[in-house]
Amino acid sequence: MTSRIPRDSRLRLVRPRPLAAAPTAVNQRRPRRPAPRPPEGTPAPGELARMARTGLAGAVRVARWADTALGPGSDAATADGKATLSDSTAERAAADLGLSVTQVRAEWDTARLAGLVEVHGDSARPGWRLRAWDRDDSAVLRGWVALFDAWSLACPEPADHEPAAVAEVVSAMPQVLSFLQLSAGPVPVEQLLDLLQQRVTELRTERCEVSYAPGSAESAGPVEPAPEDTPLPPLLDWALRALASVGALTCGDNQATLTPLGSWAVWVKLEQICVAAQSPAGNIEQSAEDMLRGCAQLRPNAARAEYRAWLAARPVGSAVTELLAAARGEDALLRGLAFEALRVVGAPAEPDVRSVVDDPALRPYALLWLAEHDGIDPEDAHEVLTREEATWLWVDTAAAVADHGETTMLVRHLEAAVQPTVPVLLDEVRAVGHPRTVQVLVALAAAHPDPALAKAVRRAAFQVHTGG
Repeated sequence: MTSRIPRDSRLRLVRPRPLAAAPTAVNQRRPRRPAPRPPEGTPAPGELARMARTGLAGAVRVARWADTALGPGSDAATADGKATLSDSTAERAAADLGLSVTQVRAEWDTARLAGLVEVHGDSARPGWRLRAWDRDDSAVLRGWVALFDAWSLACPEPADHEPAAVAEVVSAMPQVLSFLQLSAGPVPVEQLLDLLQQRVTELRTERCEVSYAPGSAESAGPVEPAPEDTPLPPLLDWALRALASVGALTCGDNQATLTPLGSWAVWVKLEQICVAAQSPAGNIEQSAEDMLRGCAQLRPNAARAEYRAWLAARPVGSAVTELLAAARGEDALLRGLAFEALRVVGAPAEPDVRSVVDDPALRPYALLWLAEHDGIDPEDAHEVLTREEATWLWVDTAAAVADHGETTMLVRHLEAAVQPTVPVLLDEVRAVGHPRTVQVLVALAAAHPDPALAKAVRRAAFQVHTGG
């Protein structure tokens, strides 16, 4: 999670790849290796999921209230497009749930960060994790990890400290968490403070060792160093409180201890693994959604064989309808896989695919499908997309990678962006208004090894989160 190797932290992207390859990114797998075992004493996945459900029970309750009382896509949930509950909605929820308005707002924010609800402008809708909450332990654990990644957004940062100092502490906390995980027990806060100071010093040293070529990051501006005399104890206290608020650790008697969930999540990050999706079994008898989930871990050729078998067992018309219904769901991975299956269908699917071109969530996928169907080379098909559509597709694919892929894949996904630099990408990602923007940026910031780039991405996530 950390490295002491000086890096070139100029905010730029490598040469972009065609967007036509983006939807298949989550199917690109390295050779399999034996899955590492979690540390001895780590609870079983089912028990971890039970802990996560308990910790997020309040957020789930508010999310389900919003789903029932407001209805999916309601435009009365938020105010001013800032993803915060309007006063009237918060008061109504508080009265219905027997909570205070403050509690409702806090649980709403938690629900958004965990992917239980998605906000787009002034409208809100339930996230796919909420739909799968009671039946899918994997979805629950991924939701909790998303909240864990966003810990710095879960608790307001100190207002009287330099933003650069706060960013340094956020960048240094993975090493602190790794030490807590390896310690497997209570650690005095004074010892964590020493480690934090060491890591912040390393970050400042690395920053000073990097030379910036003139004009290499003009749009981003220079990275402002934090004052050398910035007091770290208050910032460490804030970080520990924020991590405790998401259920990653507990504090008491001037000591900090990772919870079982926190220890497991840090181990997952260290091992760069993801919760494995259920292996495919009997896909020919499954619904389109379950079939696509079962094929998610297959290589492209094997997945296409599964699609052909599934399609052969049912009428083309109903199969296409079912695939498009799965594509309209909240899981971005299924959206990309559904259109891969529709490529196997070929010409019979054209009328139905053309009918969804005006659906904002499906439009980029449909345009690419139609371009390839009309004979355009897949490497050139992305040219039919506008810049905004390509950016929306980049975020949607990143959401699929963040939910189902390895962290290294999310970092490599930067190569698929059409924007030439990270600052331009972040500006356009914020403007496109994808409902998963915050979660994608938080996950990218947590995964990227470059401190300066991670800081810029984290700042963009915070601005989107607060409506700035």
